[in-house]
Amino acid sequence: MALKVAVQMDPIGAVNIEADTTFMLALEAQNRGHSLWIYGPETLALESGRLSARGQAATLRAVKGDHVTLGELESRDLSEMDVVLMRQDPPFDMAYVTSTYLLEHVHPKTLVVNDPVEVRNAPEKLVAQKFPELQPPTLITRDVAALVDFHRRHGDVVLKPLHGAAGSGVVRLRADDPNLEALLELHASIGRDAVVMQAFIPAVVKGDKRIILVDGEAVGAINRVPAEGHVRSNLRVGGRPEPVELDERDLEICAKVGPFLKERGLLFVGLDVIGGYLTEINVTSPTGAQQLKRFGGADAAAILWTRIEAIRAAR
Repeated sequence: MALKVAVQMDPIGAVNIEADTTFMLALEAQNRGHSLWIYGPETLALESGRLSARGQAATLRAVKGDHVTLGELESRDLSEMDVVLMRQDPPFDMAYVTSTYLLEHVHPKTLVVNDPVEVRNAPEKLVAQKFPELQPPTLITRDVAALVDFHRRHGDVVLKPLHGAAGSGVVRLRADDPNLEALLELHASIGRDAVVMQAFIPAVVKGDKRIILVDGEAVGAINRVPAEGHVRSNLRVGGRPEPVELDERDLEICAKVGPFLKERGLLFVGLDVIGGYLTEINVTSPTGAQQLKRFGGADAAAILWTRIEAIRAAR
């Protein structure tokens, strides 16, 4: 059956069609005969219980520089759509949280992927703390004394913004680094969020695995290798993708985390694993699907749409 699919995303004209997972997901939907309508989260409007957005019908092509044709700007009631893909990029700030509250008004009649309530309840660095046995030593707090003590006890550490994304603001602090308190002052000047401090994992020089799960089942992984002399492996900050197989530890992690994701309707998720440690559970707009397929791995977009179609048919 043909579905009416809305995609909530950042401007599609600016995406890199050779790497962008959202473009891959939308193109797969179109190839299956589903219609596409694209809008930005800033256009969401709730009036008298009716949730609408202003967007455009879209036709996609895998042609660099000519990848989209957009229709006239129009307002649509999102309850009339069959599926909404919530794929705007973080940061996971109050604007992002508000979009999840708004999308609650149409889900599950309109299937929102991922479930907006569970996206809101699963900040990507915090939700990983539900599995402390899979994590490196980790502290999340605003308390300077606690962070100084953690640094003293663990020596080599990584400091991250709690709700950052794509490697933004991630720094490594060695045991003798005197800059911690100055960095914490800088974080405090930007906002009141806690920060994340984790014991540094030396294996990061060999890469950071992105494992893609669909409805709680692992479909494959890529390895993201940081540039020489760097600790950030995110593709947006210079990390290099390479093929990789899931090992026994990866499968153990997926077996523990997968049922948790499935139960909560988190259909499309990316796990970050470094040196056998789970570091993040990405539920907002996980990436890596194009690289996985390019390296000869599974087509995560096709697997996801097969699952979405089954859910819609059952309803």
